[in-house]
Amino acid sequence: MTQTIVDDGRREQRSSDFIKVMLRGTGQVMFQNNVWTGLLFLCGIFWGSYETHTAIVSWGALVGLLVSSLTGYILGYPRSDGEQGLWGFNGVLVGCAFPTFMGNTVQMWVALIICAALTVWVRRGMNKVMAPLKVNSFTFPFVFCTWIFLLAARAMHGIPPEHMSDPAMPDAVSGVVSLSFADLVAGWLRGISQVFLIDSWWTGLLFLIGLAVSNRWAALWAAVGSAVAVAVAMLFGASSADVAHGLYGFSPVLTAIALATVFYRPNVRSALWALVGIVVTVFVQAAMNVAVEPLGVATLTAPFCVTTWLFLLPLMKLDAVEKPDHSDWDKRHKPHLGGTEPEPAKDVESKH
Repeated sequence: MTQTIVDDGRREQRSSDFIKVMLRGTGQVMFQNNVWTGLLFLCGIFWGSYETHTAIVSWGALVGLLVSSLTGYILGYPRSDGEQGLWGFNGVLVGCAFPTFMGNTVQMWVALIICAALTVWVRRGMNKVMAPLKVNSFTFPFVFCTWIFLLAARAMHGIPPEHMSDPAMPDAVSGVVSLSFADLVAGWLRGISQVFLIDSWWTGLLFLIGLAVSNRWAALWAAVGSAVAVAVAMLFGASSADVAHGLYGFSPVLTAIALATVFYRPNVRSALWALVGIVVTVFVQAAMNVAVEPLGVATLTAPFCVTTWLFLLPLMKLDAVEKPDHSDWDKRHKPHLGGTEPEPAKDVESKH
């Protein structure tokens, strides 16, 4: 009897631990190793997808998150990665993307499962390749693997590209009109929600709350990243419809969080570095929109990945304590995220 109670307790503990792994995986899309942040992000995904009559996206997110988290366990990858949610964040994005761009068929769900699992070992491989450069793959495993399946959808009837734009040669920008203040505010919040491909300002607000629960600096810089992106996009005459739907904001949001709060400790120098990164991300977004248009696929979070690599590869030293190594964001290696603070280095001279 006692042994049965112990076994039941262990099973309940394992179930609880796995749920935490999944929730952290959702939070890690924006670099947050926090269960409550992940829960609020999932709530935002469900709210936004049901609000926009695309409920299938929220269930796709759950399937992608579950599959990628289980894959890490099955492959026997380091438990520390799983406990931090690092197996799941690419998978949850795959789960959001597939129903967003492809028709609801049995084959689409099978493809989603394959792709979500694929991101786990692709991430591990990409990180090994990038380790000598001291940078991380971020969400690029999601981008790369999803691109493969979106392009394959053009040749496979079982995964119809029902919601993808038709391949076309780039043309002059259209729809440049003034937006009301309410439209700009909605576009600002949608820039945050679009990180998970959700077109809802309510979801953007929930995401900000989720970030604030984990890290107030992250919430602040997500808000700043989207606001600056809206301003730059409007100033340079980007499509007003794209701005209003947050399509110029989601990659700058991730760039802002990464540069200002994660890979550098928050200070004046990192703030200025992040602001420049946000502006550059907007131009990379516009350039990549044009580059992928002939393929009829979305850029996904590729502009964030490319820009953040460009700003981290120089290994800038922005304060006396920082030891530039951006190959991960583990708290043990990034003390400002909650680890033990190291002693200031004697030589604070920057070596760029």
